[in-house]
Amino acid sequence: MADTTFTPALEGIKHVKTENGEILAKPFLEVCKHILPVIDKFGASMAIVKSDIGGNITRLESKYSSDPAKFNFLYTMVKVEVETKTAKASSSCTNGLLWLTRAMDFMVELFRNLIEHLDWSMTQCCTESYGKTLKQWHGWLASSSVTVAMKLAPDRNKFMEVLGGFDHVKADIEKFLVTFSPLLQENHKFLASVGMDNLKA
Repeated sequence: MADTTFTPALEGIKHVKTENGEILAKPFLEVCKHILPVIDKFGASMAIVKSDIGGNITRLESKYSSDPAKFNFLYTMVKVEVETKTAKASSSCTNGLLWLTRAMDFMVELFRNLIEHLDWSMTQCCTESYGKTLKQWHGWLASSSVTVAMKLAPDRNKFMEVLGGFDHVKADIEKFLVTFSPLLQENHKFLASVGMDNLKA
């Protein structure tokens, strides 16, 4: 099977966990980075989401780079902040991981809608995904901005053509949903265990 836009992310997912099932910081962030070129294909409609994801990846990467041995495991960054009572700060890595996970939830739902609801327009796919994921955490202003941006969503057929055609990418999207979603669920579970999964914007 020829490579698709999802191939780098799918390859990366294989290296996210240790043999003991712990999520590694660098490989997880690399997978998220591999989704950015896919988000690019949405054009202006996803500019806010892309910038949000990119900013949170950079924040977490900076922390990792400050001490790769100490922050080898993704959740160590959060544990340190919880212990020092800095986790709720808007510039914290805890906040960064939470919003990165939420934005990725949105992308996962969007890709799911694209392959499961063939009769939906791209705007409908985006709006439904947003309603299921990010909307409840956004204030009125952020919600309004995102809703306006989604009206700029490209035609779904053109979008699929840019990705190489529906038949070409469908299997990889399905594989991405199956392998990446559990990692996001694990993030939520961990964040909830330290009381940080329900922070609002």
